[in-house]
This record gives sequence, C-alpha cells and structure tokens, in this order.
Amino acid sequence: MGWQVDKTIVMVGMMGAGKTAIGRALAAILDVPFLDSDAEIERAANMSIAEIFERDGEAFFRDKESQVISRLLDAPQKGVLSTGGGAFLAEANREMITKRGVSVCLMADIDLLWNRVKHKQSRPLLQTADPRATLEALYRKREPIYEQADIKVTARPEYSIDEMAAKVLEALRGRPDVLKETP
Repeated sequence: MGWQVDKTIVMVGMMGAGKTAIGRALAAILDVPFLDSDAEIERAANMSIAEIFERDGEAFFRDKESQVISRLLDAPQKGVLSTGGGAFLAEANREMITKRGVSVCLMADIDLLWNRVKHKQSRPLLQTADPRATLEALYRKREPIYEQADIKVTARPEYSIDEMAAKVLEALRGRPDVLKETP
C-alpha cells in the first residue's frame, strides 16, 4: 500500500510548531520529497535567514520567500513543503498555497512553542529584550490568520514527531484532491 500525492502539502504555523520535523516525517511516510522554503532561500542566497533579515530587511526576505514557495508549488513531483512562520501571513501566499497545494497548520499553544524556541539563537524575530513577550505578541497577531489554513492539526507536548505526522496524515485522508491511497 502506498500514497499518491496530487498537490503539494504545505506545512504552516508558528515557529516551533514542528513544521520541519513533522513535514520531514510525513514526507517519509508518503515517500515524496521534503522541501523547506527557508533552506531553499538560504541556499540561493548563500547566507542564513538571520543574515538576510539583517542585511536586506524583512520585506526583501518575504518577497524571496513568496518566489521560492511559488517555484516549489510548481514542481512536477508533489511533496511536503515546510515554510517559515511568517510565510502564511501574506494573503497572496495563502491564496497561492490553497489554489496550488493544501495548507496544513500545526496549531500549538504558547507554552509548547516557547519550550521549543527559547534556547535557539536562529530566530531573528525573537532577538529582543523580552523574547517570550515577543513570541506571545506574534502568536496573538498570527493565530487568526493561521486559522484560515485548509487543515488544522493540534500539536501536543506528549505527541512524538511520528504521532503528529500520523495525525496530519489522518487529516489529509479527508482530502481526495490531495491524497489517495494506492494498492
């Protein structure tokens, strides 16, 4: 038994929600490519996201992010695409993802997110005097937008990566335009 993936599955949500880890596990289950828009941007620019933010600003980064997501959605072989936490905020990106793929938002509460990101220096938006307060403000602002995702799956601290990937797979089974079981 296998899977036929007809649309790219785009993982969206807050930083720390598990988009990359769960996206990678889901791609392995489905036997499709795993792509990460941040990694693609870093490779193309030959610098980290933090360096791009510092050198060129967030607006420049968001433009590049949209271009990369568009290119990856058009790839002939469909797969699982993990995006940065801010990618889904742009209306044009949301429309593009829903039209040419399917958005899966990993919904996580603020405590779970904070536990996952508090020791990481690779989060440019959290380089502030009070990173927890910054994360909470981002969360409040972004949550209503993430609610617009095509599919929402709640992340829980007790779930392993494989359990979360199974929950996403279960949710995707309700979308025959995206995913079909093959004999």
